[in-house]
Amino acid sequence: MRILFLAFILALSACKTNNTNKILFADNPVVAHRGAWKNKNLPENSIAALKEAISLNCTGSEFDVRMTSDNILIVTHDPTYNNLPIEDTTFAELSKKKLSNGETLPTLKDYLLAGMKNNTSTGLVLEIKPSKYKERNSIITEKVIKEVKRLKADPYIKTYISFSYNILLKIKELDPNANTQYLDGSKAPSQLKKDSISGLDYEKNVFKKHPEWIKEAKKLNLALNVWTVNNEENLDLFIAHNFNYITTNEPELLFKRLKKNPVSNGYQLVWSDEFNYKGAPNNKKWVYDIGFISNEEKQYFTSNAKNVRVEKGNLIIEAHKESVANKDYKSNAFKNKSWLHYIPKIDSAKYTSARIKTKGLASWKYGRIDVRAKLPKGIGLWPAIWMLGENRKEVGWPESGEIDIMEYVGFSPDSIFGTIHTKAYNHLKKTQKGKKTFISNPNDTYHTYSLEWTPEKMDFILDDVVYNSFANEHKTTAEWPFDQKFYLILNASVGGMLGGQKGIDDTIFPQHMAVDYVRVFQKKEELQNN
Repeated sequence: MRILFLAFILALSACKTNNTNKILFADNPVVAHRGAWKNKNLPENSIAALKEAISLNCTGSEFDVRMTSDNILIVTHDPTYNNLPIEDTTFAELSKKKLSNGETLPTLKDYLLAGMKNNTSTGLVLEIKPSKYKERNSIITEKVIKEVKRLKADPYIKTYISFSYNILLKIKELDPNANTQYLDGSKAPSQLKKDSISGLDYEKNVFKKHPEWIKEAKKLNLALNVWTVNNEENLDLFIAHNFNYITTNEPELLFKRLKKNPVSNGYQLVWSDEFNYKGAPNNKKWVYDIGFISNEEKQYFTSNAKNVRVEKGNLIIEAHKESVANKDYKSNAFKNKSWLHYIPKIDSAKYTSARIKTKGLASWKYGRIDVRAKLPKGIGLWPAIWMLGENRKEVGWPESGEIDIMEYVGFSPDSIFGTIHTKAYNHLKKTQKGKKTFISNPNDTYHTYSLEWTPEKMDFILDDVVYNSFANEHKTTAEWPFDQKFYLILNASVGGMLGGQKGIDDTIFPQHMAVDYVRVFQKKEELQNN
């Protein structure tokens, strides 16, 4: 009986050991670049940095492999170590110099063994650095694969990456099941798919230049990775676009941004303009309002580049003090004088600006809208981010509804407003439902203005903080016309019923609103309703 009991204990122990060694990559996109080294001032590519990445539960920890003159595989990034050229120096000579934390320069064997110990979640992202001697590329690739196989480290290798396409092809030849990602950024997803490369691991600006590759890669079921992303703005961008992996020197920051991004709450990005191009706004996403439009405003809206353009990663909507002819003068249009169709009976305007919208191109029912922007400065200005119902032409305003995600007036420089207008609740009756909140330095600092809209309520949000909520009272469309699609509008107005209450300071011009991005998110059930 005692022998049977001991056998049972040994078998149970073996099961526990096997479970401990099993790795299931963490369900997050965080890849620590050269390990998690920065926050604790550890050496890059050190075993200590690897262990820190494991302790943070990163899905991956990236590291670089080179080969010494005596064909020893080592983990280090630069082609030199302690001012010695790695490929022309023996490991014995290189290893005389310790890392800053006292570690010996790690061999690939040391690194793999460390990555397999007490690790159940963090995959190893192994980059093979191309040799300056091209004939050595095959040798280093063969030795890397052989070492991984010898140590039975395959389950821990999340992916192999390289700037050398030939190295990746060699890996696939040696191990057809290996995951591989290309770093160079020069090949379209279709080419990678054709050559059985598993994914794109491109520098962030490559994806900004080729946003179509993101959609193409997803369609081809290729992994999307991006390097090296370290600030909040870029981290938020690639989180929003649902990248499989984001390689960063700031894994702790990336974990924080993941919690704040709409995708962590079940949303997915359905429409966006990142303005990573130059010239006129994308005509597949935006159309213009031209002329005197509404609300007794004093500007004439144009489509001129002076008033509306994309440059340096921003949409610019710029107001100028200049005379322009009112092309609608003497028409009958001004007879239809409502706040949404106001064409004054004057032959010229003293100001110009721009208003663009997604009408006819994109509209949404429910979801989350995020707009990151800097606002113009000065008395008389009235920039806005807002939405109108698609049925406005049929039923008119205010029956169609209006959602003012953000309004700002220059005479109140430390406040913004979030408001809804309906047949029952609107400013003509002075029954509109709105609220203002304090904003710090909106003219020189970007802020994110957001709306979360569900069948039950709307939340108006400044920098992830809700400051106004409007609940569906479940009465009639007079109170809640918000069960239909709305389109988005961006403008920078001059004067008007609200913006012009304190006059217009003519010394401030030109002034512009700079929009960094517009993103629209929806949940699965909301997509089904659209």
